[in-house]
Amino acid sequence: MGLPHLTLDLRSRFRAEVVEDFLTEHAAGRTPNPCVRNGTVRFEEMLALAGRLGAARLATGHYARVEADSEGPLISFADDSAKDQSYMLARLAPEQLARLWFPLGGMRKPAVRELARSRELPVADRRESQDLCFLSGIGKQAFLGRHAPAAASGEGEIVNPGGEVIGRHGGHERFTVGQRRGIGVGAARPLYVLGTDPVANRVVVGDRSKLATTRIELRDAALHRASGRVDAVKLRYRSEPVACRVEQTAGRGAHARLGLTLETPAHGIAPGQTACLLEGRRVVGVGTIAARGRETAHVA
Repeated sequence: MGLPHLTLDLRSRFRAEVVEDFLTEHAAGRTPNPCVRNGTVRFEEMLALAGRLGAARLATGHYARVEADSEGPLISFADDSAKDQSYMLARLAPEQLARLWFPLGGMRKPAVRELARSRELPVADRRESQDLCFLSGIGKQAFLGRHAPAAASGEGEIVNPGGEVIGRHGGHERFTVGQRRGIGVGAARPLYVLGTDPVANRVVVGDRSKLATTRIELRDAALHRASGRVDAVKLRYRSEPVACRVEQTAGRGAHARLGLTLETPAHGIAPGQTACLLEGRRVVGVGTIAARGRETAHVA
């Protein structure tokens, strides 16, 4: 294409801020979003490079939009809902968005592939990756087993909500709240992971109904608009937004905390996951899930 190609070596920072965080969070019984953290690392470095090159804007192939209201730019949903990546970009700050352009945000993936074919680009029919970029095809469980910290938990108990031991596991860090497959315990009804206890190295499983909650607490929260403008929250990358309202705020900056009330119960709320706060199709805030509300059955 006749364009200069520049490479940024981010291996050290990627290992420290993405991979190590992934391992540490799982060891602590939480389920992190490494793609969200990776996006923060990459965009910071790429925008810095763009600045050194004298480029006014940075364009990437992400499926999202940048839209501005009277208070400045915000991330907004892409036209192709099946490929929308606004959730993964929710941690980008408004001052970063002012320098970004996502030209694919108004296109659908089939049209993008056709455009690439018409230009004879070799990536036109390349398969899409479904795994985390650093797993190298070995799978999440195998990666955790291979790279877990020296103090990895090892074998422990699987218990029901009453504390009765009903099975064994190979490490609590290999489980996440809401998980159904791979628990390794037979039962008359499907079992779901209700919680993990890193201190006791215990995994609690039970009926799906015990996962339901209408209260969520967020840490490391950032609101780009008034809390009253939040009308929904996206709790996982591929989940549908859930109508909600912000009930309380505490702290400022990186240590801000929010309390959310959901209009309908949500299941499988996993501490450590990213919560994307919405006003319609626009991202007006973000936080990390710290806990489910107290009205939900407590999982020790």
